[in-house]
Amino acid sequence: MLKHRGFPSRLPGTDHQFTIRRASKAGATRLAARKRHADRRPGDRAADEGFLAALIEYFGEDAFPRGNLDAGRLSWLLGREVVPAEPDAFDPEDYDARLRVDMAAARRGFPALFADADAGDHDDAGEGEEWA
Repeated sequence: MLKHRGFPSRLPGTDHQFTIRRASKAGATRLAARKRHADRRPGDRAADEGFLAALIEYFGEDAFPRGNLDAGRLSWLLGREVVPAEPDAFDPEDYDARLRVDMAAARRGFPALFADADAGDHDDAGEGEEWA
């Protein structure tokens, strides 16, 4: 199992885990897309956002192996913001399964992560105008 060195192990100040320490003797926990309901606790939503932010910072749009990333945390994003990099060869029970962040879905699902980047993309309407 590949360990992603430098990847945060948990959401700071919480017990929301992002990585695991060692491979399971029984094999990798199966990844399965979990339905996110609107009434999820704020801490769980913050953990999803923090995990996605870490994935984007660490991997960007590049494909990455699942490695030591927590199956439970990945499953909350799987099928939406995190998708198989090679859908035909994807094995949800393999530590070597390759994934990638779908940036368009990430923007739709977690717009606050991109607020600073998007602020620089818009022209100011009054820029260059003289006021009387």
